Amino acid sequence: MKIVIVLAMHGMPPNDFPQKETLDYFMLHSRLENMPGPPPPNMQKQYEELDTKMRKWPRTKENDQYYLTSNEIAATLSNQTSFSVVVGFNEFCSPSLDEAFEEALQLNPDKIIVVTPMMTQGGEHSEKDIPEAIERAKKKNPNIKFSYVWPFDISKIAAFLAEQIRDYS
Repeated sequence: MKIVIVLAMHGMPPNDFPQKETLDYFMLHSRLENMPGPPPPNMQKQYEELDTKMRKWPRTKENDQYYLTSNEIAATLSNQTSFSVVVGFNEFCSPSLDEAFEEALQLNPDKIIVVTPMMTQGGEHSEKDIPEAIERAKKKNPNIKFSYVWPFDISKIAAFLAEQIRDYS
């Protein structure tokens, strides 16, 4: 069975993205999220243009260490599992989760395993956004098996943290 892993990461705005556009992005995001009913098309278009510009912004160690570390985690995870790993971001970075699923599907897997380092329950991305992206991919690809490795066992999270603490105690 051919398995591909999709590593679902949060994402961060690059620190050299124009400040005014960053503020506009967050203002529009908030307004659209809290608006009753459908948004005005011009507002939605402006938000989508800023979102695309931010996601496509060139990433470097200086402007987005999170992006680079996410890809380092993917490479290490691939080495440790021997599976191909594709990174996808909930927001701010490319590829989006939908794009990551498309990339994973190009590898002709029998199964896609989705995992995120978002460890605790109660977060919108891990509880809502990631499952919704998985469902969209499933609908387009009913012959592929999808597994979401989440939520994590709390005792395993605590054991992981305890191991990290041992290095400092």
